[in-house]
Amino acid sequence: MMNNKCPEIQMKIEVVGYEAIEKKVKATGNSGRIYVPIQWMNCRVKLIRLDPVEHKE
Repeated sequence: MMNNKCPEIQMKIEVVGYEAIEKKVKATGNSGRIYVPIQWMNCRVKLIRLDPVEHKE
């Protein structure tokens, strides 16, 4: 769980890979989900959050 008192710092991340897609995370129960192509099964992936988290108080 993230500490709400610490500001988020944007950083530059460099990744080498084969394909990139950009999607929005969809709600599912008490977590989120991202669907990827079936061809990606058993492949390693990296998820990078592009937007800051909106903290609701």
